[in-house]
Amino acid sequence: MAVVPQILVDADACPVKDEIYRVAWRHEVPVKVVSNSRLRVPEHPLIERVVVSDGFDAADDWIAAAANARSIVVTADILLADRALKAGASVLGPNGKPFTLASIGPAIATRAIMADLRSGMSDAMGGPPPFSKADRSQFLQALDSALVRLKRQA
Repeated sequence: MAVVPQILVDADACPVKDEIYRVAWRHEVPVKVVSNSRLRVPEHPLIERVVVSDGFDAADDWIAAAANARSIVVTADILLADRALKAGASVLGPNGKPFTLASIGPAIATRAIMADLRSGMSDAMGGPPPFSKADRSQFLQALDSALVRLKRQA
């Protein structure tokens, strides 16, 4: 019997949870919504709320331990993306951009450079651009494609 794909969501700051639920329901794939605090999730047999301790990286640690080749991890956290990729998971950012083994090294390096730059400045640097409808649409397409790919591998 084939192992069903699963979606693991780094949920505390995830802007696409509703989109994840819709795609998961359409594909009949379970979702684990992992957070440090109790979040509102739909009452549905495919949706599981996982509340971890508020310890540093507790949600990341849980997701990294649960990730495998049949998982799609949704996160904006580059270091968690790296851990999930090493576990064999597919990883998507909330904007639909996939993290890959080829792209994660440069992403980690850029993250380190930006952290160094931010430490030497006050609030002169802005944050990421606002989340757009195009980002949401790109995410929906990327998640749907990733699930179709995993199901074909079954």
